[in-house]
Amino acid sequence: MRRVSSCSQQRLFRRETLCLTPKMPEIRHFSFEFKIPQSGIMEVSVKRVRLVVAYDGTNYHGWQIQNNGNTIEAELNRCLTELLGEPIEVIGASRTDAGVHAVGNVAVFDTSHQMPGKKISYALNQRLPEDIRIQKSEEVPLDWHPRHVKSRKTYEYRIYRGEFPMPVKRLYTHFTYAELDVRRMQEAAAYLEGEHDFKSFCQTGAQVESTVRTIYSVQVEEQGADLVIKVCGNGFLYNMVRIIVGTLLEAGQCKRMPESILDILAAKDRSTAGPTAPANGLMLMRYEFFE
Repeated sequence: MRRVSSCSQQRLFRRETLCLTPKMPEIRHFSFEFKIPQSGIMEVSVKRVRLVVAYDGTNYHGWQIQNNGNTIEAELNRCLTELLGEPIEVIGASRTDAGVHAVGNVAVFDTSHQMPGKKISYALNQRLPEDIRIQKSEEVPLDWHPRHVKSRKTYEYRIYRGEFPMPVKRLYTHFTYAELDVRRMQEAAAYLEGEHDFKSFCQTGAQVESTVRTIYSVQVEEQGADLVIKVCGNGFLYNMVRIIVGTLLEAGQCKRMPESILDILAAKDRSTAGPTAPANGLMLMRYEFFE
């Protein structure tokens, strides 16, 4: 609770608030009341709101606020501050890199505004740029933090295989004209599943307490001309999924044996793994929280 002092005696106040509803395209007015008790102290409740955020990362320098360009986090902070009339700073579950997309990233923020948590998504989407949209907003306990609860998240990396690049796919797939042996890629992917030290699959210089992660599944699926690599785990290191993809591509091009994944894991050396695949093919699909 946050307290606001007042020297007035008990009075009844009425204030008009705007609310966007999903069923009505127009703006609907409603009023609410609160009382200042005889003590002169007004109780103001603070709530925590969770957002499910989708975005096209093409024009952004990643999620986290940067000095050298606009970010998803910066846009959310700006629009929420304007909407709610108080300084807002969101906390993101995953800080995706520049050019990476998402349909299910998660963020939370605290506010004392009276707008119901489930209505914030409708109002916020009216202010956000068209390449960022809130898919859901809801109130959660004040101590709920997206990085402090057990979770698993799923990424997809999409590769377009063709003789020539396809312009309409250029922002969301990585193009390759190389022949890929999908069976070899699937065989190599199986070695990545389980709990391992993934230091070899982490960008050099990343500051983390531990490089041990658990990968629940790595699937390599053909979807027409697209090859989709789905990776689900309890957490990922910096550039980890993109390095995994780059390594699997080498296996598919017969540049390494599938079982070489075991040697890469044992080496704990970034230079032993494959290249970092481009960012545009990567998308954060969903978070699952175990609360």
